[in-house]
Amino acid sequence: MRMKMDNAFYVDPVGITGGLALWWTNDVKLSVLTHEKNLIDTVISINGEDEWFGTFIYAPPYEEEKQEFWERLGSLRDDENAKWCIMGDTNIVASPTEKFGGTPFDYNSAKWFHEFLDRSYLTEIQSKGGAYTWSNQRCEEDEIYGKLDRVLSSLEWSFLFPKAIALIEAPIASDHAPIVLLINGVKKKARIEFKFESRWTFEEECSDIVQEE
Repeated sequence: MRMKMDNAFYVDPVGITGGLALWWTNDVKLSVLTHEKNLIDTVISINGEDEWFGTFIYAPPYEEEKQEFWERLGSLRDDENAKWCIMGDTNIVASPTEKFGGTPFDYNSAKWFHEFLDRSYLTEIQSKGGAYTWSNQRCEEDEIYGKLDRVLSSLEWSFLFPKAIALIEAPIASDHAPIVLLINGVKKKARIEFKFESRWTFEEECSDIVQEE
């Protein structure tokens, strides 16, 4: 699959963990501020509009690294008025309702995550689609589902994009479902009304077309 993108930035994995990639078009002004194996922190402006911070993450899956990661991520911004959006794989199930099957809900991991949200003045933006974003792709009693991927934002970012919504799409060739962030919301399709013209009944083909339909 080829994507028509003008720019790219990559972070190589360390061993089998980490690794991120960004692509963007020329109508997006994006500057990378810092990066590491688990995150890319940027400042973004779209079509010359207000700048905001965008951080793209792949949080560590290992328990011993999670708390330190959230503390490190939170240190990027210390201003509650910052326009900040975070998107990616949090590798955290935030509540018992976000998990089905497998081991019991991990309250410690969730606690670190929620403490990060509180310290950074962030909330999760509304999402539509499936309830889960990851599965172990097994069947019946061995199947496990969880919501690991999400979009977080500050209040100031939400004021900038009040209609923003995250769409959870069907997974393709991956155990994770892709998330599409629509900063201007879902555009409603225009309703096209059908109007019947009485003069059409004088056409010879009219009755045949109606019967075919």
